[in-house]
Amino acid sequence: MQTLLNPYENGRIKAAWMVKKLGKIGATYGGLSGKTKSDFGTGAAYFIPFMNVMSNIIIDIEYIERVRVGKNDSQNNARKGDLFFNGSSETPDELGLCAVLNDAIDNLYLNSFCFGFRLFDEKEVYARYLAYFFRSNYGRELLYSLAQGATRYNLSKTNFMKLEVPMPDYAGQSKIATTISDMDADIAALETKLAKYQQIKQGMMQNLLTGRIRLVKPETKAEAAA
Repeated sequence: MQTLLNPYENGRIKAAWMVKKLGKIGATYGGLSGKTKSDFGTGAAYFIPFMNVMSNIIIDIEYIERVRVGKNDSQNNARKGDLFFNGSSETPDELGLCAVLNDAIDNLYLNSFCFGFRLFDEKEVYARYLAYFFRSNYGRELLYSLAQGATRYNLSKTNFMKLEVPMPDYAGQSKIATTISDMDADIAALETKLAKYQQIKQGMMQNLLTGRIRLVKPETKAEAAA
């Protein structure tokens, strides 16, 4: 991942890559506002929780929660291809962690502790590439430089929009993002397989240790053959 997303060659931006200012390729929007505790956990709308953004590069659509949003509420819908960032953190290392929404979900909103970034032209910039880039060492360094604060760190949207991000052309972005996604899928499959074998192992241990299954060594060849 670090190798694919490395924008430098001999100390300079790679010749085939370009640098784009975020303010030229997209715009930010805020999460839910004006909501009280009673609005959450009910209603026909959904929102993306804070930890879903913090824990995942690609938003887990199984981890969304209900929220009540009225017809006259002025809220920003979250759309497929949007990128999300946490705007505040106790440490600069955790500031501006990025996640991308890879699915189209109706009536979906963002939690109030994060902000969204929507691309102007999805045919110019590949959203998933940006999500991976901002989770890479190089992207983290850019966002780390914007951390403001002493005991709690905040990310200025104004400074965020001034960031200049290196990237290949659209085809190159898509190829990099697809390669990393395929690797993530392979890892997930292996983790599922590992979890299955761990369950089998645990079950066998319980059977052996409770005497449900006994291992008896045969004393003679005849018994072994039997």
